[in-house]
Amino acid sequence: MILRKVLPALILLGLVCLPLWGDRFYIQFASKILVMIIFVSSLNLLVGFTGLVSLGHAAFFGFSGYVLAILSPLDSPMNFFVAFLASILSVGVLGAIFGALVLRTKGIFFIMSTLALGEMLFYFLHDTNLAGGSDGMYINVRPNLSLFDWWHLDLANVIHFYYLTLILLFLVLIVIRRIIASPFGRVLTGIRVNEHRTKAIGYNTYKFKLVCFVIASMIAAVGGFLAAVQYGVVNPEMVGWHVSGHALMMVILGGKGTVLGPVLGTTTLMLVEEGFQMLTKHWQLLTGVVIVLVALFLPKGLVGLKIFKKAP
Repeated sequence: MILRKVLPALILLGLVCLPLWGDRFYIQFASKILVMIIFVSSLNLLVGFTGLVSLGHAAFFGFSGYVLAILSPLDSPMNFFVAFLASILSVGVLGAIFGALVLRTKGIFFIMSTLALGEMLFYFLHDTNLAGGSDGMYINVRPNLSLFDWWHLDLANVIHFYYLTLILLFLVLIVIRRIIASPFGRVLTGIRVNEHRTKAIGYNTYKFKLVCFVIASMIAAVGGFLAAVQYGVVNPEMVGWHVSGHALMMVILGGKGTVLGPVLGTTTLMLVEEGFQMLTKHWQLLTGVVIVLVALFLPKGLVGLKIFKKAP
């Protein structure tokens, strides 16, 4: 009981203090995890709370990075707020277009439709020279994040970028939590549990799912934008189906339908993968074993562990 109450504060303290004792590698790796948690949380909004399993969600993650790369000048920084809003709004439009198409299907046909649209975007970016082709695009100068002349963040600095990502992650989790707790979120839960009954009591489930699809795509855009800033490069692999599949695995591993699930699943899987890669070239086999064991003994995911369960 005491540990359950103290643990969140200890984790938050550790995250805030990480740059004080960690070297460059650990700070960059922690930032990578935080970025991925944002992306996985956006997918969980579809999969866990609304019951929409998508294999094309990485399209929004990668497209956001491409918007930043296209807008960024070659030799001068782009204004952070302009680039950030442009990326999110552009992905929102893309999400509305994709959602209007795929949400007319259900079940396995919805999964295959999202996969097909995601792969269409992948091959468009890969096989044309409009956005660098298979080599992708470089972001030579990171966006300029400053307020007047008295406050400035250097996003090429790993510590500054880490704190920015940490702040945006907490804002994203708060937004998702508020969405799920709202009347809108309760309708989404009703759609997941029984869409026919939700429709029978008067709700236009298609519109609710479309709005949720657009919101999830825009949250994914936040992660994609940060990933592009961190690496300074975007390429077609960022929109590939394997990125969506990897994120879906993290959702299931942590526990779908919970705000905490993506945090646990993403952190655990990325740490496990990194640890096994240091030990052996057969790290994928060992990672698969871990996932199978979690699926067998924790069917609700890592959130099913006693330490994360709510007190009666």
